[in-house]
Amino acid sequence: MAWLENTFPRALAICLAIAPLALPFPAGAAPEVIECIVILDQETGVTLVRSGICDERFTPMSTFKVPLALIGYDAGILKDERTPRWDYDPKFDAPKRARKAFDPTSWEAESILWYSQELTRKLGAESFGDYIRKLDYGNRDTAGRPGQDEGLTESWLSSSLLISADEQARFMRRIVARDLPVSAKALDMTIRIIPRFAADDGWNVQGKTGSGWLRRKNGKLDRSRPVGWFVGWAEKDGRRIAFARLRIDVAKATEPSGLALRAQFLKELPARMRGK
Repeated sequence: MAWLENTFPRALAICLAIAPLALPFPAGAAPEVIECIVILDQETGVTLVRSGICDERFTPMSTFKVPLALIGYDAGILKDERTPRWDYDPKFDAPKRARKAFDPTSWEAESILWYSQELTRKLGAESFGDYIRKLDYGNRDTAGRPGQDEGLTESWLSSSLLISADEQARFMRRIVARDLPVSAKALDMTIRIIPRFAADDGWNVQGKTGSGWLRRKNGKLDRSRPVGWFVGWAEKDGRRIAFARLRIDVAKATEPSGLALRAQFLKELPARMRGK
């Protein structure tokens, strides 16, 4: 498996990364770990767990495939769990693992960037921007970086579109509550294709990871600042929650940070929910 989650076709040149709006540190100060966990009660919206820096916005990276699925189904581009199945084109210049055909389910499971970009190209810039604003997703900015002409295909990747962990958790809750301005089919199909995981103590989890790095002031990736997301919803014995987990570390990672954070969340969830 590729070191990253295949969310960029030019993994070493672009890669998934947090936007260059990292939290400022005093001159000469060592960077610190940025971490957050938010868990909301699905039925009431009450915050059950909230710890860390949860209100700062960062690039959503591969977690953006969740709202993008909603958009694709609502626009009629995505049809069901297996349609459309798009063939790989060498012009995508994707990592070897992504050089094959994908459908909506495998797109989400294997986190394939070129499938996302084909979807947004079919939408067009105006419709894409309209959907993000209608969904009230993060800062709603799909313009891309100045002079880069990247808004349609990379605004969610180290660019202009940003979202906080608080906002991620609320958005996930709205999906399950079917409280978003898209069709019932779009909500149902998106819930069907989001990857499923078994957590400890009987929790059933659905969620999407995101992995990357912060950028230095000069715009280059800082591999000593790996970023991980895991967002979604979970259920146990009729109790339902929505969640967002974020961690930005201070040392080089040995695996995609989102995958490591997902494994951590699946283990820690029972303890986090004990007594809630």
